[in-house]
Amino acid sequence: MNTRAPRTSSSPCVRLANVSRRQFLRSTAAVAAFAVAAEISSGESVAYETGGAQMPHGIVNDPHVFVSIDSAGIVSITAHRSEMGTGIRTSLPMVVADELEADWSKVRIVQALGDEPRYGNQNTDGSRSMRHFFQPMRQVGAAMRQMLEQAAATQWRTPLSEVQATNHEVIHRPTGRKLGYGELANAAMDLPTPPVESLKFKPDNAFRYIGRSNVPIYDLFDITVGKARYGYDTRLPGMKYAVIARPPVVGGKIRSFDATDALRVPGVEKVLELKVGWAPPGAYSPLGGIAVVGTNTWAAIKGREALKLEWEDGENGGYDSAGYRRGMAERANKPGRVERNQGDFDKAFAAASKVLSAEYYVPHLAQASMEPLVATVTIRNGECEVWAPLQDPFGAREAFGKLLELPIEKVKVNVTLLGGGFGRKCQSDFAQEAVLLSKALGGAPVKLAWTREDDLHHGFYHTVTYSRLDAGLYSSGKVIAWRHRSVAPTLFANFKPDPKREQSIELGLGLADIALDVPNVRVETGEAAALTRIGWFRSVNNIPHAFAVQSFIAELAHAVGSDPKDFLLEIIGPPRKLELETLGLTDPLWNYGDPYSTYPIDTGRLANVVSLAALRANWGRILPKGSGLGIAAHRSFLSYVATVVEVSVDSQGKLTIPRVETAIDCGFAVNPERIRSQLEGAAVMGLSNFIGEISFAKGRAEQSNFDDYPVARIDNAPINVRVHIVPNGSDVPAGGVGEPGVPPFLPALCNAIFAATGKRIRSLPAGDQIRV
Repeated sequence: MNTRAPRTSSSPCVRLANVSRRQFLRSTAAVAAFAVAAEISSGESVAYETGGAQMPHGIVNDPHVFVSIDSAGIVSITAHRSEMGTGIRTSLPMVVADELEADWSKVRIVQALGDEPRYGNQNTDGSRSMRHFFQPMRQVGAAMRQMLEQAAATQWRTPLSEVQATNHEVIHRPTGRKLGYGELANAAMDLPTPPVESLKFKPDNAFRYIGRSNVPIYDLFDITVGKARYGYDTRLPGMKYAVIARPPVVGGKIRSFDATDALRVPGVEKVLELKVGWAPPGAYSPLGGIAVVGTNTWAAIKGREALKLEWEDGENGGYDSAGYRRGMAERANKPGRVERNQGDFDKAFAAASKVLSAEYYVPHLAQASMEPLVATVTIRNGECEVWAPLQDPFGAREAFGKLLELPIEKVKVNVTLLGGGFGRKCQSDFAQEAVLLSKALGGAPVKLAWTREDDLHHGFYHTVTYSRLDAGLYSSGKVIAWRHRSVAPTLFANFKPDPKREQSIELGLGLADIALDVPNVRVETGEAAALTRIGWFRSVNNIPHAFAVQSFIAELAHAVGSDPKDFLLEIIGPPRKLELETLGLTDPLWNYGDPYSTYPIDTGRLANVVSLAALRANWGRILPKGSGLGIAAHRSFLSYVATVVEVSVDSQGKLTIPRVETAIDCGFAVNPERIRSQLEGAAVMGLSNFIGEISFAKGRAEQSNFDDYPVARIDNAPINVRVHIVPNGSDVPAGGVGEPGVPPFLPALCNAIFAATGKRIRSLPAGDQIRV
């Protein structure tokens, strides 16, 4: 993920202040370092509107917070966002280094602790790290460069205009004298931070790293050789190891348990009950259960297997996916609550020469990151320290303090590398379990591990969605009426009494905000209770919304005998920015938490990526029998993506994906290599979404591991994924990158399968229809 749930209380404001070197709590062992200068004051939090909710959006842009330089000239840059494969731990420091005129070979990256008052928002979700922090990190680098220049000018007693920082040293242009960054660090660190309006930023043509692909992932070597430290790699002296037997049904409780056999397992030391349980709205609270503690994880797992357990299932014990789907279908075929009412759909639909309807289904999906959930905790002398792969370290820190009734300054959160996140590690329930276990063990260090089975059985799943779409067309093939009914449980049931339908944020994820050149549009939602935990998932509701919308557009194209690409461009319409007041929206548009004036819905940009992807795919070329091309496009996270998928389906129904062409307009492309990697990964995850499903029977998730929850593997993944980035200057605000590539892949794939076989896929997973 994705976007974060609203805080129940406002966060403190950040007021930047200059402090002396002696006051600085050094973040490294360097003799000379720049000072942290975040002073907390009471007041209203810096936030952005989210359709009625407030989400933290604190920005800190002071070099004293993010940069330190030692006497040898080594520049340490703090990365305050979580690294889970996106490369953000490289990209944001890279921005600082470029504006700082630092030699990348002399840059070291330090992972920030969970401390939002100091570093600004750390919740790494919603594809917002670069779009929210590109400019602040430029300010950090430019300010630090100017401070170094001022220190040199003072030392040389020369005007500031005569000095220039270049490649890790400051030069006196008239004489050629030079001072290295290490020589200037002590003097520079005592200078006040220059006002933002005084900073001089590099022009685009002077960038050395920004906008280029010449900076490798900072951790790449260590990741490749197995030296990188992930959550599972944490080791502490005297550490205990634990697993938990959790209720098989969300909201269930233990009726009785017998630990006799478990305690006989070699290595098992203790069995105890976690007397905490999830009850709606449960937010990110743990599920509770029976913990088995041992000298190693394997012993704890075998001890858990030996437990004798009786559970009370509770009110969700009747959750059955097949029956639930039937209920969703019934509600999708009846009028729902109107969320967008543009024009007069009923009148236009009744007058249409041709009408077409279709229904689409996307099941629950699991994030299934390669590193399952894990956390290590110790509590000593009234202080708690946590090591965990967390997407939201500060939100987790708040939760830990509340559990232990400790002031937040007594809680330290160390963020490890994440072996995948995809939104699941925004929720800190797994780390809260470890905190509770350490407390129960008298503060002893304990590592709590989730197995793959735990991950699939007890997740925060992507929502299940059922859609019905209806369109009315003139005899010419022009669409004059469009209705989309969507039925899905909301993830906001975690935070308030279940609203039983998609909320404002979810409506803005490709449903009420669709850009169509259709005069009469109606969007409705139907009720669907949340009977399991719904959570953040990479691209969230954009996935089922784009699947339905883009599949239906392709079906309309076929119905009127039009080329799918041409029809898609026609229904997008001429270049324009949608005027929100004309759309008939029931609630204000949620625009990914950013102002619409900066990020409008621009149909010209959407159409452009469609044309670019089609061009690169050589759309219209003759393909052999059993092969086909499919196309889809979608705006999400303030970026525009179009994907063309080429498939081949043999006589046995075996699917091969020889080629994928994806075009993205994400505003200014800060790190093109990482953008390409994210789009390549989106194709792989898109295929995983095509074949995976979490289903429920008697309230229990039926899938357990990769044998029955398949993900794309190297032998069936898309063979050649090519990414085309629309060029923009730094004056075009950056959009999101981590998530926007996922939504158009599914419909493009299914449209390609139709082109190859004549088979329409409207229901996922499709393993019983196409062999992958």
